[in-house]
Amino acid sequence: MLAGRAGVILRIFPAVNIAAHPATNYEIAPAEVCAFMRQMRAEKLDFLGIYHSHPNGKNEPSPRDIERAYYSEAAYFIVSRQENPAVRAFAIKDGNVQELKIEIE
Repeated sequence: MLAGRAGVILRIFPAVNIAAHPATNYEIAPAEVCAFMRQMRAEKLDFLGIYHSHPNGKNEPSPRDIERAYYSEAAYFIVSRQENPAVRAFAIKDGNVQELKIEIE
């Protein structure tokens, strides 16, 4: 999970993938999500996004990614070793996907 202020990512919260098939799916335990959210509040950070990888595929949202995009305010970052650029970000809301521009400071 990703957190920061004013749209700038300042902190990364790496999560354990508890999916039954982690090579093709990702899932974060609800207790871990809650712990991250508490830590973000304690550090006065905003929840900005979620990242995961598609190690053997394109860095674009899969149908499952779109279906499980529960946080419409979040940016969804997808990393791939197969693509250039390796990292892309998306806004996903109500099944609609829009690519976001990533700026590195």
